[in-house]
Amino acid sequence: MEIRVGDAGDVPAVLAMFDSAVAWMVARGRTGQWGDQPFTGNAKREEQVRAWAASGGMRIAVLDGVPAGTVTVGEVPPSYVKASPEPELYVQALVIDRAFAGRKVGAGLLEWAEREARARGRRVLRVDCYAGDGGDLVRFYEGCGFVREEPFTVGQWPGMVLRMEV
Repeated sequence: MEIRVGDAGDVPAVLAMFDSAVAWMVARGRTGQWGDQPFTGNAKREEQVRAWAASGGMRIAVLDGVPAGTVTVGEVPPSYVKASPEPELYVQALVIDRAFAGRKVGAGLLEWAEREARARGRRVLRVDCYAGDGGDLVRFYEGCGFVREEPFTVGQWPGMVLRMEV
């Protein structure tokens, strides 16, 4: 798997990754995380992906010459998560195209984020995620070496902040 810097040219591919994840979750009746509509065509979602691409923190995982997943790292989101007292790097987004499920793309991108945090002299890598639907996503991050730090809610949306010492 190759991991490269993402940019504005990757926005359509990243939107398609989110669209595939949303369709997969909708097919399973799991609309709590991102709803039931594609990201493509949603102005707010498209603007967020463009902002990640412009941030310098987006990376694209490529398998067999095809964009398979993406991670964006940077500062902690200011609206719903408190900053860590230690120097940190924050996983702002992680999504895998469902066509590449089971190929360890997400874990590989998180390993890259851990190395990046260390290279930047950060002591902590943190992420927040959807904690509903039985907590499957929380357990995914735990399986990648994160530990639960603090639950939170945004409206009715249940979330969990997780951390990894680097």
